Formats: sequence, C-alpha cells, structure tokens
Amino acid sequence: MDEEIDTRKINNSFLRDHNYVTEADIISTVEFNSTGELLATGDKGGRVVVFQREQESKNQPHRRGENNVYSTFQRHEPEFDYFKSLEIEEKINKIRWLPQQNAAYFLLSTNDKTVKLWKISERDKRPEGYNLKDEEGRIRDPTTITTLRVPVLRPMDLMVEATPRRIFSNVHTYHINSISVNSDYETYMSTDDLRINLWNLEITNRSFNIVDIKPANMEELTEVITAAEFHPNQCNTFVYSSSKGSIRLCDMRTSALCDNHSKLFEEPEDPSNRSFFSEIISSISDVKFSHSGRYLMTRDYLTVKVWDINMESKPLETYQVHDYLRSKLCSLYENDCIFDKFECVWNGTDSVLMTGSYNNFFRMFDLNTKRDVTLEASRENSKPRAILKPRKVCVGGKRRKDEISVDSLDFSKKILHTAWHPNENIIAVAATNNLYIFQDKVN
Repeated sequence: MDEEIDTRKINNSFLRDHNYVTEADIISTVEFNSTGELLATGDKGGRVVVFQREQESKNQPHRRGENNVYSTFQRHEPEFDYFKSLEIEEKINKIRWLPQQNAAYFLLSTNDKTVKLWKISERDKRPEGYNLKDEEGRIRDPTTITTLRVPVLRPMDLMVEATPRRIFSNVHTYHINSISVNSDYETYMSTDDLRINLWNLEITNRSFNIVDIKPANMEELTEVITAAEFHPNQCNTFVYSSSKGSIRLCDMRTSALCDNHSKLFEEPEDPSNRSFFSEIISSISDVKFSHSGRYLMTRDYLTVKVWDINMESKPLETYQVHDYLRSKLCSLYENDCIFDKFECVWNGTDSVLMTGSYNNFFRMFDLNTKRDVTLEASRENSKPRAILKPRKVCVGGKRRKDEISVDSLDFSKKILHTAWHPNENIIAVAATNNLYIFQDKVN
C-alpha cells in the first residue's frame, strides 16, 4: 500500500476503555454480521456486547455516525464438569452471525464446551387490556369481570432482547476452538483439538462426527486441530488446520467421516531455518477462505500465507508479519508469548489481508500492489478523525525519530482479534479490553 493508502484510516470510534483491566474484560472475539450493520464482541467474562452503527443523517447522506451499544447480555456463566473435575471457563471463544432472515438477528457463540444460538430482537410495543390480568400483570378475580375487552398494542420505548434459542452441549471432550456456519444455513460445525462435529441448527441433542484424529494411544498424538472453516459457497467443502502447519481440505460427499482429506496444503520446511522453535512457530492459529472461495489464508506465529486451493505444493504468497522477532524467540518462549494465537481476516474484495501483532500494532498486506503497512491502535489515535500514521520497527543500528526499537516493544499489548466490514473499508481491532473501529478517511 502506498503512502496515500497508508494514512487514509481514521478512528471512527473508541468504544470500550477501562483504566483498570480485569481478566474478565479482555476481548476474546470480534465479528461483523453479514451486512456490517452490527458488530459483536465477546470477552473472557462470558459477556457479548453488540454495537450498531448509526444510520446516515439527512444533512450528511454519505457520512455514517458512531457505533453505539445495541445489546449486552451474559452469554455464559462459569460451569463445572463433575465427571472430570474441571472448571469450564465462561470465556467466549468465537462468535458467528447467521444471515438475517427476518427482523430478528441470530448468532452462535461458544465457550470451551457449549455452543449457544441467540436471538436478538427489538420490541417497541406492549400489549394492554387483558381480561384476566390487570395492568400490573396480577390475576383478576373472575367475579369482577363484567365486560370483555380486546387487547391492544401500545407504543413503548425500544427494548432489545437477547434470548437463547438453542443450546448445543455435552459433545466435545476437548476445548472448542472454532465454529463455522455452513453456506446451506441449516448446519454448522464445531471444532475442538481432536474432533470436528457437524450440527443441524434445529437439533440440539445429536451431532455427527466428521473428523476424528484422536489416536488409539494418546501417547502417539503428534498434532492437534487448531481451526476449521466451511467453504463460503460449497456446502460440502471445509478446511481445517493443524499444529504441524498443514491445512487439509475435505469433501463431505466422499465419506461420512472425513479422516482422509481431499487435498493437503503444506510447505516443506527449509532445513537451514530448523531450530528448537520451528514446530511451535509453524503451528497455524487461523485459517480463512476468501469470499470467492478460491483462496485460503493461514496465520502462523511469524507469517501470513495465501494459498490457491488448486495448488497444494506451496503458497502463492508469504508475508512476514514481524520477522524482527525471530531473534527473540527464546524470550518469547519463556514468557509464553510464542503460544499466542493471532487471527487473520480478508477485506470485502479479497485484495487486502489484516492481522495483529505486538505493541498494539496490526499489519495490512495488499495482494495487488504487494505493499504492506504497520498501524497502531492506541489512546493517542483514539480521537475521532485522527489519522493513523504508519509505524516502523528498528531492528538494529541507528533509530530514526519515527521508529520504535524492537527492544522497546510491549508484548503485553497484543492484537489477536480483528474483523473487517463485509462491504466497506471499516475495521474493528480488539486490543486487550479496548475496541477500536477505524474507517476510510471521509471528507
């Protein structure tokens, strides 16, 4: 991206900020709905906060307003598995929206063990004039009823209700790391470390196991599933990634159990780069289909790779996210940062990739121009209409005024979760307990 594109992002809204950060307030997932009008965030405290974008004003028809809180609800409470003597955290691992079919919105959310389907609906009228109840809802004495009334609907202040419609539980032995809605909009899959299950959205007491990589002897376990996603257009196709850096594409038409993949995407390791950390940093933390379904994007610890689903031998492109950390892998291993799971996301036209890094930096890569930019989500940039300036990291030698030394990076500030509006250049970036929304510069 050239300099003009580099600085075109401005902060539209700084939605969430606390001076004192608690573990429960840390944002754990961010997701736009299919139209981009709603943005949902989940946190480690089990809460879901849905933001709605203001409509265009008559005075400025091309300018959209702020994002306001639309609904907040407690999605999960802490639970305890008495059979295994394990506490089940309330942390929300993933949120996925279903396409809107009527006035209500539906979303799936999951913690480590349970997936829930939520309905979010509006109510601006209330019924009045019951025969058997008074205005406060108390049952009336039938002997006092002398006339029959027809109940009527009266206007009331708008109220947004979130209600759980389905609860899908008691299936996953291991922690759920991803969920994905199928393009048939009737099924979805939930993925844990060793298995992938297929669910019907209407049936909560039964699912079908479509991938099972658990060995007969757990001592022979060499890899785990890290993420999975359905193809955006073909309801029979899905991919899943592993901790060994491989991506497997499966076709559910071939067999009920897709243990034998249709395609395997794997890049041979360069022997000259082999080290103690090679297997850890090659683990894939996220995999995403492009909107067209032609390409795959994967994120490992140091790179983002783009694959053509018709070419398994090597990726089309490999982008270095923070290669300057390669010399610091030992210290990153000691403070457990090397196990951080960064997500990645496409823009609406599949031309730009975005993923997070440390020091509240996030990276963008333009597939057409092959240019990239590093931007920062910070308090200084949180003022409305503040222009983001590209940041650069200095590895060695003399540091310029606008550069930051690699030794000065704050590894406690990390951007793991990002989302991109499906139709516009609007991005959402979660930095610990803060949510930043940036958009194209408006005149």
